[in-house]
Amino acid sequence: MKKPLGLYIHIPFCRHKCIYCDFLSFDNETATRQIQYINALMSEIRMYKSFADRYIVKTIYIGGGTPSILDEAMIGKIMDTINHIFKVDRFPEITIEVNPGTIKYTDLLSYREYGINRLSIGLQSADDDLLKRLGRIHDYEQFLQGFESARRAGFDNISVDVMSSLPGQDVHTLVDTLTKVCELGPEHISVYSLQVEEGTPLYDREDLRNMIPDESIDRDMYQMTKKVLKTFGYNRYEISNYSKPGYESRHNTVYWTGGQYIGLGLGASSFFKGERFSNTSNLDEYIEICEDIREEMTKDTDINRLYESAVSVMRKNVETIYIDGRMEEFMYLGLRMTAGVSREEFRKRFGRDVFEIYGDVINKYIDQGFMRQDNDRVRLTDAGIDVSNYILADFILDK
Repeated sequence: MKKPLGLYIHIPFCRHKCIYCDFLSFDNETATRQIQYINALMSEIRMYKSFADRYIVKTIYIGGGTPSILDEAMIGKIMDTINHIFKVDRFPEITIEVNPGTIKYTDLLSYREYGINRLSIGLQSADDDLLKRLGRIHDYEQFLQGFESARRAGFDNISVDVMSSLPGQDVHTLVDTLTKVCELGPEHISVYSLQVEEGTPLYDREDLRNMIPDESIDRDMYQMTKKVLKTFGYNRYEISNYSKPGYESRHNTVYWTGGQYIGLGLGASSFFKGERFSNTSNLDEYIEICEDIREEMTKDTDINRLYESAVSVMRKNVETIYIDGRMEEFMYLGLRMTAGVSREEFRKRFGRDVFEIYGDVINKYIDQGFMRQDNDRVRLTDAGIDVSNYILADFILDK
């Protein structure tokens, strides 16, 4: 029986990098450089040929960066290569991230032809002044045009990303954005609070950092987000993610439930065969390694030996996840979801009852009103979700 697998495809290119972004991405790269990268990416995908048939790909997520800045034919080549190497499920979830400033109707039609059936559109805010402040390349009108184009192209599964606690944002402005988005009726909405990361332009802008709402306002924004989205029929199924019934992100759920996934592309992270690792984040090195793979594939080279040779230089931060680590991740990732974790599933995976390992911690938070047990499932209460960072850290086992 084939094992389920998720694929993440990293496209590290943007037209312009936002001031808050700490993702591995580059702006103003040449078309030649992009083509080099896509060729390298396809070589990496082919590297998995020797054992790809043991798996069935349930989800594919093409993220970045901004994948939609690529010529749509490049996306087609990526999808063709995946379909040639991997067995893709008959009814997969295949997502591509798009930026409202780069959406073309003709590209959307092509995405549909390639089998892509879900869009993730990065709006962040309906306030044009806030968008300019963040360094976004679009305005709200362009988002509306892109959303309408996506519907005309046949996309019936659209996710919209929104951010809260932006410099100069207040609760009223956030509610206005959420209301406008909900009235459009996307199937999924993600709402993340801005995090200021060292090394980003925002980190060095004290004037903007001083405009970021304080912790109490951030908490008010989170509470209002829940209220507004619930009013419009969106179910919160994870701390920062909401959907209409049946439209929860299947790909992200792979991460939260400890499923196997392979990250393909520069710096992409994986959890595969009991190991967690990431690809090199050096673009020149990545392209060089993949060019060597492509050259070796033209020879009569043993594919298994080629795979082992390539991953030995491409993969960084390789960590074998033993049973304690897998139990930790099962809990602190699974508890991010409002459905919580299953005692039966914990027992299947680890051969022990969750209360045998975590009983003291769970009972402590049940007594405090932050957790509850509903038959087979253990989950955070609404109050627990509000202080989830503090609670989830308690599920790290003592070494």
